[in-house]
Amino acid sequence: MTKARPLDKILAGLAFMLGLATILGALGSQFIGGLQPCELCLEQRLPYYWGLPILALVLVLWNRLPLPVWYLAVGIVAALFAWGTYLGAFHSGVEWGFWPGPTACTGLGESFSLDALNDLQPVIGCDVVQFRFLGISLAGYNALVSLAIVVLLTGAMVFQARRKG
Repeated sequence: MTKARPLDKILAGLAFMLGLATILGALGSQFIGGLQPCELCLEQRLPYYWGLPILALVLVLWNRLPLPVWYLAVGIVAALFAWGTYLGAFHSGVEWGFWPGPTACTGLGESFSLDALNDLQPVIGCDVVQFRFLGISLAGYNALVSLAIVVLLTGAMVFQARRKG
């Protein structure tokens, strides 16, 4: 007879898998699908780059971490993805024209020379939607996925507290 996994570990594992699938999808859409990320797109990846390694460590060291360290690490990851939710929602608003995007998405930078034209990468405006599915852009989906990760991690913390309390 196998022992059932605690719900807190299942929720944290689901959050990790969802985050990993999302960042791999973003990288795949760029390097395989040819979609060029804008400045805000790249910034929205930071919670994945920072949060997923922390969450992976939490999962690997699950039963060896002191409980305060576990809460701190999961809380940091949840906060990172809350920031990711904000970034995705902000970017979606820029795409819909609700508010202006950062100047980095539209300008050429402070210094520019004609010799630099040979090395230029395409500049994608933050208000340009390259792909929509069911009327939602990738930034919108990122906001939804990041919010789902926050909910899963918050649930993991609640179930951890119930289990240990």
